[in-house]
Amino acid sequence: VGHCHPDVVKAAHQQNQLLNTNSRYLHDNLVDYAERLSKTLPEKLCIFYFLNSGSEANDLALRLARQYTKHEDVIVLDHAYHGHLTSLIDISPYKFRNLDGQKEWVHVAPVPDTYRGLYREDHEDSVTAYADEVKNIIEQAHERGRKIAAFFAESLPSVGGQIIPPAGYFQKVAKHVHKAGGVFIADEIQVGFGRVGKHFWAFQLQGGDFVPDIVTMGKPIGNGHPLACVATTKEIAEAFAATGVEYFNTFGGNPVSCAIGLAVLDVIEKEHLQAHATEVGNFLMKLLKEQKIKHPIIGDVR
Repeated sequence: VGHCHPDVVKAAHQQNQLLNTNSRYLHDNLVDYAERLSKTLPEKLCIFYFLNSGSEANDLALRLARQYTKHEDVIVLDHAYHGHLTSLIDISPYKFRNLDGQKEWVHVAPVPDTYRGLYREDHEDSVTAYADEVKNIIEQAHERGRKIAAFFAESLPSVGGQIIPPAGYFQKVAKHVHKAGGVFIADEIQVGFGRVGKHFWAFQLQGGDFVPDIVTMGKPIGNGHPLACVATTKEIAEAFAATGVEYFNTFGGNPVSCAIGLAVLDVIEKEHLQAHATEVGNFLMKLLKEQKIKHPIIGDVR
């Protein structure tokens, strides 16, 4: 919402003057913020965990998936980057290819890129073809006695090249993953909070019938303040709590962070930033597409 937005700075300052505690202590801001966030998401995503960074959020999402499914393996998209913790470098081809390589519990699916990928715009059904790649990975994993915990993907792969997956791809992938007993995790850390304009969350570009099992948030959520979130279903959260090992994060969801999160949502709403993203985005795309017609060297505009 812009550098040092006065509303966000004011919210932080006011709450700092009142109380900032370890998040074991109950405070209205936590509940108010969770309720406010829940209004932006599909109904079944109704349990929230607050953390300090996108990496923490993705690490927790991985833990939730494994505890719920009792499986270990993860399918990711090629070139993906999901964070800087050891657990996340392991599921980030962008990183692990330059480090220790691919772990046996990690499976890499091709990016659903209809411009430069395996199946392109001229393919009769690129959506099914890309989803079938995931299906094949699951079958091969099962042959080796491995079980899938999660399909983990950014709703719009960013480090992988600002790829926009063809509509319907996530639905088909989720069907294969659910059949294998896994869950679908949508990483919205770089692309959420109205940045795609048309929708508040980038996964919604896939269509109203698609709902992930877990959504992770970071980056713009606190406008520069360390804040992150994992949203999931009651079933997954209950399976996670059933271990008796509670999830606890000293600073995640503290009153100041929640006041800032609320202020960010206020500004997005008050200043119509989602509509602004749509308008400016469409204007920019129009001009760039005109350049594409003029200059054969421009292959695709994203």
